[in-house]
Amino acid sequence: MAKTTPATQALVKAKAAFTLASYAYDPDAPRVGLQAAEALGVPPAQVFKTLMIEVDGKPACAILPSDQELTMKLAAAALGGKAAKMMAVPDAERRTGYKVGGVSPFGQRSRAPAVLDESALGFAAIYVNGGQRGLQILIAPGEILRVLGCATAVLTR
Repeated sequence: MAKTTPATQALVKAKAAFTLASYAYDPDAPRVGLQAAEALGVPPAQVFKTLMIEVDGKPACAILPSDQELTMKLAAAALGGKAAKMMAVPDAERRTGYKVGGVSPFGQRSRAPAVLDESALGFAAIYVNGGQRGLQILIAPGEILRVLGCATAVLTR
């Protein structure tokens, strides 16, 4: 498994502090984030998933705990819109340059506004996808906010 991805390159360029963790990705797992948490031996609430969405027809990125479901109205409001929906898989892959199951909020081909679930602030560091299936980045929430220039909001109920 390659340890250099567009995500890791973006973090190095931004002089962000992070570490990498890899695990055996299971393509048949019903929920990738939960499988990653189990494989890494950490609580699912500490492993965050990256979802590509559309807010009022414009691309955006929501980063939330793997054991939670995104509330579209909350995501739309957090990103200054009225309505949100999931981005189609082919569009998400084309836009980010990553395969679903390996989408990172960092180093995306076309940058989109992002929002981080505020529960991340309860951890010294969280895991987010490293840009390929089976690769996770352990990073402080403050570094995510700095590198992405995003804010936090409640994204789940």
